[in-house]
Amino acid sequence: MDNKFKNFENPKKYKLDQLLFQIFKQHLFWALGALVFLLLTVIITLSLPIMARYIVDGYVFSVETGQKYLYLSCALVAVAAFGTAIRFYLITLLGERLVSDLRQALFDKIINFSPNFFEKTLTGDLVSRINADTTLVQSVAGSTLSLAVRNTLLFLGGIALMFSTSTKLASFSLLIIPIIVFPLLYFGRFLRKLTRQTQDKLANSAGVASEYIFASTTIQTNSYQLKATKEYSNIIEDSYLKSKTRVLARSVMIFLIIMLVFLAISFVVWTGLKDVESGNFSIGELLQFCLYSLVVGVSVGAITETYGEISKFLGALDRIGEILRTVDAVEDPPKPITLKTPINGSITFKKVKFNYPMRKETLALDIPDLKIHKNEKVALVGLSGAGKTTVFQLIQRLYDPVKGSILLDTHPINKISKEDLRQQIAYVPQEPVIFSKSVIDNIRIGRVGASSEEVEKSAKLACVEEFIKDLPQGYDTILGERGLLISVGQKQRIAIARAILRDSPILLLDEATSSLDAISENAIKTAIDNVSGNKTIIVIAHRLSTVKNADRILFLEKGKIENEGSHRELIRTNKKYKKLTELQFL
Repeated sequence: MDNKFKNFENPKKYKLDQLLFQIFKQHLFWALGALVFLLLTVIITLSLPIMARYIVDGYVFSVETGQKYLYLSCALVAVAAFGTAIRFYLITLLGERLVSDLRQALFDKIINFSPNFFEKTLTGDLVSRINADTTLVQSVAGSTLSLAVRNTLLFLGGIALMFSTSTKLASFSLLIIPIIVFPLLYFGRFLRKLTRQTQDKLANSAGVASEYIFASTTIQTNSYQLKATKEYSNIIEDSYLKSKTRVLARSVMIFLIIMLVFLAISFVVWTGLKDVESGNFSIGELLQFCLYSLVVGVSVGAITETYGEISKFLGALDRIGEILRTVDAVEDPPKPITLKTPINGSITFKKVKFNYPMRKETLALDIPDLKIHKNEKVALVGLSGAGKTTVFQLIQRLYDPVKGSILLDTHPINKISKEDLRQQIAYVPQEPVIFSKSVIDNIRIGRVGASSEEVEKSAKLACVEEFIKDLPQGYDTILGERGLLISVGQKQRIAIARAILRDSPILLLDEATSSLDAISENAIKTAIDNVSGNKTIIVIAHRLSTVKNADRILFLEKGKIENEGSHRELIRTNKKYKKLTELQFL
């Protein structure tokens, strides 16, 4: 998707007004159209008290004049009703369009973040920002903001016309305005702070809920339900208490403003009646002034109502803006190198040092010099935590080394676009992810647009066909969320089928056969051997039977390559490797 907020992505200093401008400038025509009709309805609304004055005074002095203004008022009301309907249509569609754009922009940004971002952010929090926060934006941009502008204009216009009607009465009315505005400003700032805290708590609850629901089986088998429920309940209760304080503050604000406005209007009406009695004021003029006072009072009340919603809106924009302004730890180069295809597929590590951002005190990888040649099959062996998977993550540029560089053929991979680099690599993870799609669509993730024949050929090589024939709709069977309808071994075969279908020059296999039975493992090893002639293959395996025939085996320990050589050579030179082979009866 074309990111409509791309100019906002990397500001040196985040400003909320930048995001507001970015939101509305994409649909300026619709916003201006709604504003035109809003101004039209405001002008008509402000003219109706004048019509009321002429109707009343007309009936007192001339019935025909009163009737004429009555008909004119009816015509103005009809125009105002039409303008309000058009404004509602434009502003509501604007809200729908904005929320769609924001959700697309957020998803596009989040889906491209490197793993470093997800180490610090819960998935549920991100989903909350995409759904709940953008819904608040939709509500305000598609309704509340328009009402706030309308009522502000009515307030200002009403004040001006009150003065044009009676300077004396208007001056009395204005004495009360500072008393009304002060609590509005004070409570408004306090409300925005509480609103942001409430939204953060709700996002935390979404993060905890999604994490525990995802691992519901683990929660149940470990009898952890009470602890999980209590933890979630505490967060929800904390959110409720924040909301309770916010609602109380808003209720107090509304009470004060309504009382002050009512007292002001009552005092003004009483004073106006005295002027009518003395002959300085007509009944129509007093009615006109009272109607403007009512317009101003209702507008102030509506503004206080919308102020709370706008506080939520600004809090939601803060949270959305945090995502849109986040700079990915692994950035694409400004001017990426264009790779000549087909590439050779050689990989070189030069003085590479790496530690994970969340564990900076521990060096995860230290490889001074390593060259993996074109079409070579290399195995990475070592105890858990030795750095094998880290090698794969660096090759795919999910992280960047702290020091040193990694080359693809002769090009540093940080000079190649991430998209172009990853097109050259097929990867089978240790824990394959299966989506709630059909079998054929799950395999097609490896290469979008592949024909059914190509998918079936890859499935056959990966031994997927063996269980597909037993599924209700064959290749069209939906596998359920996270592939709950199939076994772990079957998931692994689908992941291998993806990699075969991808047909990239480099193939990375992270424990690709760890969940397979002996027969399936042998079939997969045969499939890998069939494609290994023209590919650079790097294999991670704890089961050494899968790597015995590798061209070279690298034995890693604590992020360093302790030994390298063939299977037979390492048995002679590395005691730990020899012990592993003895434990596995090799």
